[in-house]
Amino acid sequence: MNLLHRYFCRSESWRRVLQQRVLPWVLADVTLGSNILELGPGHGLTTDLLRPHVQHLTALELDPALADRLMSRLWGSNVSVVRGDATAMPLDSEQFSGAVSLHMLHHIPSAELQDKLFREVWRVLKPGAVFVGVDSLRLRRVSMRLFHLGDTLVPVDPASLKPRLEAAGFQNICVETNPYAFRFRAQRLVINA
Repeated sequence: MNLLHRYFCRSESWRRVLQQRVLPWVLADVTLGSNILELGPGHGLTTDLLRPHVQHLTALELDPALADRLMSRLWGSNVSVVRGDATAMPLDSEQFSGAVSLHMLHHIPSAELQDKLFREVWRVLKPGAVFVGVDSLRLRRVSMRLFHLGDTLVPVDPASLKPRLEAAGFQNICVETNPYAFRFRAQRLVINA
């Protein structure tokens, strides 16, 4: 992320937006369980907002400096920080009761890698677990492109999301939009033998 983006993503104004608008919308009517995975927490504002509501949170962060800072800051808490790539997770299969992706999908460098991330999330979730997330609809605007100058910016088309999540193995998929963003919910179903 460029300096402006890094500054904004750790700002108090962004924290308020996340706390008052984003998280309540994304997590409405969702039970994540006691052991959740957060993808790409960056500076950890979302981690700070999620962790009081779960028994254990694993934050998977690609950027080594951000991961190290988050690890140091949250040492001894209910958060484990793992440095790693969400498209090739260094995590065991079927270990999480839920997973969240909060405004990070557009940072994955291609649609193919985003699809690989979806398959990886499916792999690390327990049967019955849910995957929820949100991303912006405004990423194609000139102002958002300028805000992401020098950053990876690959917008996700919410109309394509359901078939992409189905291809990764998810079911019970719901994708909804508002004027600013889209949210999604998908489930790794229990397979009856």
